[in-house]
Amino acid sequence: MTSPVPPRDRTDQPWRSEGAPPPPPPKKKLNWRSLIWTALLVYLITNLLLSFFGDEAPAKVSYTEFSKQVNAGNVSKIYSKGDQIQGDLKKAADIPDGDGDKKGTYDEFTTQRPSFADDKLWDELTKQNVTVTAEPVYKEPSLLTNLLLSLLPILLLVALWVFMARRMAAGMGGAGGGMLGKKQPPKPVELEAGKRTTFADVAGIDEVEGELNDVVDFLKNPDSYRKMGAKMPGGVLLAGPPGTGKTLLARAVAGEAGVPFFSASASEFIEMIVGVGASRVRELFAEARKVAPAIIFIDEIDTIGRARGGGSGMGGHDEREQTLNQILTEMDGFTGSEGVVVLAATNRADILDPALTRPGRFDRTVTVSPPDRKGREAILRIHTREIPLAGDVDLAQVARTTPGMTGAELANLANEAALLAVKRQQSEVTQSDLSDALEKVQLGAERPLVMPEEERRRTAYHESGHALLGMLQPGADPVRKITIVPRGRALGVTLSTPDADKYAYTEEYLRGRIIGALGGMAAEQVVFDVITTGAENDLEQVTNIVRGMVGRWGMSERVGRLSALPNDAQQAYGLAAAPETLDAIDGEMRRIVDECYDSACRQLRENRGKLDALAEALLANETLEEAEAYRAAGITRLTKTD
Repeated sequence: MTSPVPPRDRTDQPWRSEGAPPPPPPKKKLNWRSLIWTALLVYLITNLLLSFFGDEAPAKVSYTEFSKQVNAGNVSKIYSKGDQIQGDLKKAADIPDGDGDKKGTYDEFTTQRPSFADDKLWDELTKQNVTVTAEPVYKEPSLLTNLLLSLLPILLLVALWVFMARRMAAGMGGAGGGMLGKKQPPKPVELEAGKRTTFADVAGIDEVEGELNDVVDFLKNPDSYRKMGAKMPGGVLLAGPPGTGKTLLARAVAGEAGVPFFSASASEFIEMIVGVGASRVRELFAEARKVAPAIIFIDEIDTIGRARGGGSGMGGHDEREQTLNQILTEMDGFTGSEGVVVLAATNRADILDPALTRPGRFDRTVTVSPPDRKGREAILRIHTREIPLAGDVDLAQVARTTPGMTGAELANLANEAALLAVKRQQSEVTQSDLSDALEKVQLGAERPLVMPEEERRRTAYHESGHALLGMLQPGADPVRKITIVPRGRALGVTLSTPDADKYAYTEEYLRGRIIGALGGMAAEQVVFDVITTGAENDLEQVTNIVRGMVGRWGMSERVGRLSALPNDAQQAYGLAAAPETLDAIDGEMRRIVDECYDSACRQLRENRGKLDALAEALLANETLEEAEAYRAAGITRLTKTD
């Protein structure tokens, strides 16, 4: 099974990483609400501490109250400086109403002796045995203490503001301000030991593994190459159809070499503001160089790597070109990117800019093709490692009946079989589950559609025409299944697959494919003398095949041995050759199709009995497997020897 793709740590970070040492954790952005609450809390705590550690000031009382306490013998000691008097009571007394600045009781006091008082205070104090001290009863805090206590809340608030300001600057640079300022480094995802993808998780592309083993060996033993004066390619381009395992292969190279792996999709570098993509490329390469040796993988590089200039320059995207230029500069070697190998994947290698694929950048192109039969069997074994299989499961048989399927399609097949087993409340996946899953993938899901009897009969003859001509054509792909149960958009399906993988096709084989595809329309013409819309998909297949025969593969004497139409002929048709050549292509296409259609009608008339028998069997059973179909048509299945 494939390993899960590591998630991104930040939304503005266009790459994922695994296997790299973790940098310091990113700091959080400023939260204004938290700042306000924290400042208020600091203020309250400071005031509480000041009130707890500071001495309470004595009560201010009137001189009349003081005289009253002296006469009552309740004063223990006093201190006088000029007309100001401080003192302590023997026991607390109530503060009279309207006297002093607070209510309640007091045991320490301060008062002011009027200058006109002539009350013989000293005599009264002596009489009451009041101690007159030389030191103040209540000492005021020193100037330094008062200054520190008054500045403490301000100092705490200033420190808090500085701390929050620094965090805000870090947060803005790492996330919110990353577009224009410096970003924080990404937080790599540390996978568990032994969980990284290696070549053991890749199957079916052994020849590609052999080419990439050079990269693995260089990353493991760079000194051996340096001593020999050899330089590892700075970039390796993985080209192939979708689903062939290019991304999985890149991760396996990093896992096999045990080096950090940074992966990103090319489209994630592009932003509306010009320069952001180039900045992200610089940051990505800088992070990879910090932990070199490392691997950078850029998926779908054709998004930003399309050829510049010419017709593609009209309405060009400046941001895309700047991003591409930055990638070219980083791969040139001027930035000291030794030990960083760049892998890229694309299914449109033909449209990449020549500056990207020249030696010194992506100087090695590895073609990743769909697997062969042995490769498909190995891929199925990998994707069914965690699926309980019944004893009757034959993965080799499944691999034989799935030519042309990619690794992603085979993984989907295994998953669909497991889903069917769960729906059927089984504990294991059986061969029947795999067969039904293959039918669902190849033919589409069944539709509960009730057709009128006349249309159902016409559909049976339509599919019988396809199947019978496929059985009659020499070298044609064997018929595997016929059904008139509606699946997907089709009212019926005829499935034909080769016994072995094919890599080159003869003109005879392609003409047989065209005759078989036209068999449904020919059967309706022969039996019902009508033509319906049911042949739409058949005609699309015929058009693609015959266009390739005439315009690309040189199978027409009139057009000659030249490639007059590019691969994407459907988009560029009418612009790739001179009008006379295009007219010749059109005439030859019509000629070949007309010849094949006449041959289809003739063979069906000559084998009308077999056509009727096959259609009747379909109407009775709705679905015919390979052996039942050949038996119903009365044709012996010939096994082709390779």
